[in-house]
Amino acid sequence: MLANGRPYLAIPGPSTMPDRVLAAMHRAAPNIYAGALPEMVETLWPDLRALAGTVAHVAIYIANGHGAWEAANANLFSRGDRALVLATGRFGHGWCESVQAMGVQADLLDFGKAAPVDLARFESALRADAGHKLKAVLVTHVDTASSVKNDIAAIRAVMDTVGHPALLAVDCIASMGCDAFHMDAWGVDVMVAASQKGLMVPPGLGFVWFSDKALLACANSDLRTPYWDWRPRANATEFWQYWAGTAPTHHLFGLRESLNMIAEEGRAAVWARHAALARSVWAAFDAWGAGNPDIALNVADPAHRGHSVTAARLGAPHATRLRGWLEEKAGVTLGIGLGMAAPDDPAYHGFLRVAHMGHVNAHMTLGVLATMQAGMVALGIPHGPGALDAAARVVAEAAGA
Repeated sequence: MLANGRPYLAIPGPSTMPDRVLAAMHRAAPNIYAGALPEMVETLWPDLRALAGTVAHVAIYIANGHGAWEAANANLFSRGDRALVLATGRFGHGWCESVQAMGVQADLLDFGKAAPVDLARFESALRADAGHKLKAVLVTHVDTASSVKNDIAAIRAVMDTVGHPALLAVDCIASMGCDAFHMDAWGVDVMVAASQKGLMVPPGLGFVWFSDKALLACANSDLRTPYWDWRPRANATEFWQYWAGTAPTHHLFGLRESLNMIAEEGRAAVWARHAALARSVWAAFDAWGAGNPDIALNVADPAHRGHSVTAARLGAPHATRLRGWLEEKAGVTLGIGLGMAAPDDPAYHGFLRVAHMGHVNAHMTLGVLATMQAGMVALGIPHGPGALDAAARVVAEAAGA
């Protein structure tokens, strides 16, 4: 009974779709050769560059995040090239698997599921490559599964200190439009993102930003195919070349509206909103965990947590029980604890994720926390008091008088 009404999807993508984005997409199919659509698309490029903090090239693919990985891989590498992948969660491993499947020798540095890249270990790995065989370093900014956030500027600083010429490629799928990112200032050469998270558009668009340095270094990459080739997509002479065929028309109208919304709020304000909502979730978990040591955030240090999603544990089987109760009884869907344990391991049922990305405000996040607490009460899951008060104080302080 209490689940009737508008459901709320608090999973880390697809995120909540704004009514303005849905309305922008709700139209007849346009002319794909001339007129309003090509004219509108020309306005996307400067806004996509501004959002990423870059003057670099941008390519858009009809793809999800895995497709964006493959687009980057195909342009970055030739068969037999080497890459160094820095993994801080399931999606670091996923990008490594993707590049290995394409014939690239990828060396994986695994930093676990709850901590960022260890810069000393990274430096040692770079120094061990005295012959500079590594073509690129691949790393996630925020891992969607673990919610670990890496210090990209510090990673680039290590590369510069060592004097290693490898390109730096960053997965911003979980962070774009949620966490501060400065592609040029941080020395990033290639960056990937997708439409269904902080950009508030349905799944289906993958983005790759790439610098002049990357364009030159990868000019002869032999994994590139006509569809994935980033050169015509970023510098098309005919409209169809942006997409290697028919444009993803309605997604583009939605993207135009989402970029309008971000511009109206202001990039810094968007980042600040996500940071405040993330802190409110963390405050609630800290309070719940005071009464049950099985309840805890996955990442201990707030400085290393992403602002778009929070990974946490409740102890098996309580996370799965709570997720089920919330969806059935309260109309709220939380994310599974992806990559924290194998699905056939009983421990799998002790993890979950709370997303707070994209078109999300205080009442939405506080509402999720309140229904989570209702579920813990209903299911008899032990938890400490004061979680909702703690979350409310964070919101009140961030909002001001």
